[in-house]
Amino acid sequence: TIPRHAQLGQPFGRPAIVDLSPSCPQPMSTSDGRYTIVFNGEVYNHLEVRQELEAKGYQYKSRSDTETILYAYKEWGEECFKKFLGMFAISIWDEEKQEVFIIRDRIGIKPLYYANPDGRFLWGSEIKVLLEHPAIKREFNERALPHYLSLLMPPAPETMFKGINKLEAGHSLRISSNGEITKKRWWSLLDAGPVSTSLTEAEAINDLRFLLRRSIKDRMMSDVPFGVFLSGGIDSSLNVALMSELMDRPVQTFTVGFSELEKYN
Repeated sequence: TIPRHAQLGQPFGRPAIVDLSPSCPQPMSTSDGRYTIVFNGEVYNHLEVRQELEAKGYQYKSRSDTETILYAYKEWGEECFKKFLGMFAISIWDEEKQEVFIIRDRIGIKPLYYANPDGRFLWGSEIKVLLEHPAIKREFNERALPHYLSLLMPPAPETMFKGINKLEAGHSLRISSNGEITKKRWWSLLDAGPVSTSLTEAEAINDLRFLLRRSIKDRMMSDVPFGVFLSGGIDSSLNVALMSELMDRPVQTFTVGFSELEKYN
């Protein structure tokens, strides 16, 4: 079942990070109307991919990463996602084939839940969206309870709701016109191959610093103000230190305190 907002072509609110103008509403479609995308996330290297697409003749109407994903899928199919660096949960409707393609980023930063009640296919970024549908029952998934008690969350594809699944990280789903659902792993950490054991400690430290700096720089690509949420640990402190190297002003940081439970601050 196509989402009602997609059927009507009505835009919905998006968490705008890149291109805040009204020129990139979602759902967004190609000019020929074949492909329509709904996208949650951010692609950090979208400008590099955009240069490739513009060289092939694609003409843009916005500066958004959404438009780049849409054109990349039209040009290269699902192989295009191997080009992207970022966090994303994406669904693309193919009007010609009458099928939906859904994909989640490599390590599952952005969530994606789905259900298949009574021959329908429903999906969204949050379980509570699916629970609004009359075909979805609020039933407890007993199989997930041991995982919750030991891991504090059930691993994908399980959720705490019977009949509602979570798409695994680095996986995609294709729902054909006859309702056939095909799941595929499109990325694995093991794809990177064996790790070199010949590096000295100094070389390993330099490589790690290089990768961390590049990762921080990629994630600072934004058209809105950004900052760092401090946990009080090494990771967030390191993020601030590396960001400060790239900024001409102090990094905005935020933390949480408890007025009545100071020992947890």
